[in-house]
Amino acid sequence: MLSARCPAHSNRKTSLTQTAPILIAALYHFTRFADPAALKPALQAACDDAGVRGTLLLASEGINGTLAGSDAAIGAVLDSIRALPGCAALEVKFSRAGEMPFHRMKVRLKREIVTMGQPDLDPAKGVGHYVAPEDWNALIDDPDTVVIDTRNAYEVGIGSFAGAIDPETDSFSEFPNWFRARRAAFEAGGKTPRIAMFCTGGIRCEKSTAFLKSEGLEDVYHLKGGILSYLEKVPAADSRWQGECFVFDERVSVGHGLAVGDHTLCRACRMPLNAADRASDLFEDGVSCPHCHAQRTDEQRARYAERQRQTALAQQRGEEHIGAKQGQRGDG
Repeated sequence: MLSARCPAHSNRKTSLTQTAPILIAALYHFTRFADPAALKPALQAACDDAGVRGTLLLASEGINGTLAGSDAAIGAVLDSIRALPGCAALEVKFSRAGEMPFHRMKVRLKREIVTMGQPDLDPAKGVGHYVAPEDWNALIDDPDTVVIDTRNAYEVGIGSFAGAIDPETDSFSEFPNWFRARRAAFEAGGKTPRIAMFCTGGIRCEKSTAFLKSEGLEDVYHLKGGILSYLEKVPAADSRWQGECFVFDERVSVGHGLAVGDHTLCRACRMPLNAADRASDLFEDGVSCPHCHAQRTDEQRARYAERQRQTALAQQRGEEHIGAKQGQRGDG
């Protein structure tokens, strides 16, 4: 059965096992679609017919998204996706949830399935060398390896690999210019650097390593399956990871063994919050936090407070308020 391949996770309220009803499938695949718009109607219909919810992004470079539904429904939709041109080898990361994390199903057309601002870059034609999680420590422990975290600043802020360079970017589209501005420093002494990069689940590194190869570098590596695969497969005692890893769903952050972390999400500014943030006088659940309090007006905070009140009332009635998950970031 499909569910037999899916790792069990837990959340803050309930221990989720293989019997938890909602199967979540996170996927991406780089392949060339001649006409992504022509694929959209049938893909939307397949998802709607199966009762699946979530988001799929289609672009000329491939497909990316997260879906949730029953095991049978997810299986049916994945069959439809694997039938798309070049998608037979699609790989999927599975997890489970006790309740549906999405409100609706959307299939969207985009210029890129992960926005780097390089629409002509084709990862399907060549990316960096994949490194298995079990081999990652040896690579990044080598002093001749330049280790780069390709994620955004808010993600790096809650955890990263020891010694990794933080580009301090607010969006992935800033990465090309960041690298070009620092390439000379990496190549100091006339030596071509060995570069190892990593991201949450692997998709941004497909793009970033393909970008570096397009810039003429060949000694480029990336962590296969991303941080999530590393945290799942490498024992904590052997790990080089420090902190927690931001994830793009209701868990907010995870640690070793993919155990749910301590962070929650500010629904006003979408920043991950730790215990100290939540203890601040500037924190009000659903309304403000230390990161955004000074950037919001009293009118905005009043609006957020009303949304939070309506969410609480809906929960008391056993309903789900449409604004309950507002502010959740999407992986890009």
